[in-house]
Amino acid sequence: MTFSAHARARARRFAMQALYQWDLSGTDLPLIRKQFLVNEDFSKADQPYFMELLTALPKQTDVIDRHITDLIDRPFEQLNPVERAILRIAVYELLERMDVPYRVVINEAVQLAKKFGAEQGHAFVNGVLDKAAGVLRAGEYRKAGGQTAGR
Repeated sequence: MTFSAHARARARRFAMQALYQWDLSGTDLPLIRKQFLVNEDFSKADQPYFMELLTALPKQTDVIDRHITDLIDRPFEQLNPVERAILRIAVYELLERMDVPYRVVINEAVQLAKKFGAEQGHAFVNGVLDKAAGVLRAGEYRKAGGQTAGR
């Protein structure tokens, strides 16, 4: 079964909301995942991608958070929780999902930040992920001239 870009974006949105809840509440992630699967309409979402994000990403938060920390100008804990969840998803994708072009990763993250983040949060997310792409996808980034879609 193949999913559209819209279905993948919807899965990211659900994952961002679930990771936000996990981050703030400390609730067991499998319980949050179950709540989302019961309470949200996944008919237009890439449910397997949502499941991947909520299963694989938490196992790598130490590595993901270190990458983010290296690129920001404040303590990681001071990040807006919505932006922290968005950055975690995007850095995970940059690290693990080579099938998703870095420009798509950045653009999707910027769109989430525009919709759910702080007033200028999307600019912050774009800047951090532009730097992250330059490091984590150096070859792809150079080939594209170091330009992001989120600008």
